[in-house]
Amino acid sequence: MPQSVLDAQVNHLKLEAAIGGYEAANKRRDAIEGVYDSVARLINCHRDEIAVVENATVGWAMAFYAIPFKAGDRILTVEAEYASNYVAYLQMAKQKGVEITVVPSEPNGQVSLTAFEELIDDRVKLISVTHVPTNSGLVNPIEAIGDIARKHGILYLVDACQSAGQMPLDVEEINCDILTATARKFLRGPRGVGFLYVRSSVLDQLHPPMIDLYSATWTSLNDYTLRPDARRFENWENNYAAKLGLGACVDYALEVGLDNIKARIDELASYLRENLQSFPAVKLHTFGVEPSSPTQCGIVTFSISGINSLEAVKEILSKGVNVSGSSPSSTLLDATNNNLPILIRSSVHYFNDFDEIDKFLELVREISAR
Repeated sequence: MPQSVLDAQVNHLKLEAAIGGYEAANKRRDAIEGVYDSVARLINCHRDEIAVVENATVGWAMAFYAIPFKAGDRILTVEAEYASNYVAYLQMAKQKGVEITVVPSEPNGQVSLTAFEELIDDRVKLISVTHVPTNSGLVNPIEAIGDIARKHGILYLVDACQSAGQMPLDVEEINCDILTATARKFLRGPRGVGFLYVRSSVLDQLHPPMIDLYSATWTSLNDYTLRPDARRFENWENNYAAKLGLGACVDYALEVGLDNIKARIDELASYLRENLQSFPAVKLHTFGVEPSSPTQCGIVTFSISGINSLEAVKEILSKGVNVSGSSPSSTLLDATNNNLPILIRSSVHYFNDFDEIDKFLELVREISAR
């Protein structure tokens, strides 16, 4: 986290300690409200279309389970879909008889836009896509998919958990109705906070699966009225320190500039991929570097022949380089189709430099040469 993000949280916690939680929230009300303005600037929407939630999963689930599915409805998704999302589709299939259709990919790994069009019928209730999967640097063409969704008047949900903060996001260009993201990844914010965007024109189609006295008003003994804005997906109790941290990390990213961030990440990730490909024992989970390849981003995943990925991760961490393991179960469709093992996941950011990447490459070279 940048220092300003840490300070925003610590200072609020100190204020809570000094005068109390409710009092601190009241005293910092303008700054807390400003978080909605910051997130709205980040993705180009109105502040009333933003809910600040406990994490990206909560935001995604609050929106998904608000959709009034019925038996026979269809969900279109992609092969690189994230496990948390897909198990929700499976649950909806078991509970309500919804049909899940996975849109196939082209031979080069890119989801087939032609297949998307061909699979559309009047039973498709939702198009739901993970922008950047957790197990590779693939960037799904969410703008082109959004054009298809808008053309056919289909609700469109985008999981931007891995993309928010590493590339520009514009909900008007994406044409999505719902978008979710977290603070803790490329936005460099705290854990335990994220945001949900819901387009105002679809808001009244969605009834949150859980409500309280913040998201709704008890208007009579037998009735209630939902909030008219996206905060109907929030609840009364908030981690205000984390919310202020979210605002601070968004402001920081906006100051650096999302175009600048993307350009630097692309430069560093390309350097990392090209060098890893030169190691005979290393197998990248990538979709190539030729001009026809799908867009890649700052997530670089790979395996090393004959080496247990988790053991390699442990050794690399011990040398002071942060990497993680990516399990096949996190993206089971992609892992099954491509026969993927546990992968080593390395993610670059704009604050990294070539010397750091060279240090990492040397560690991988040593491990892969055994």
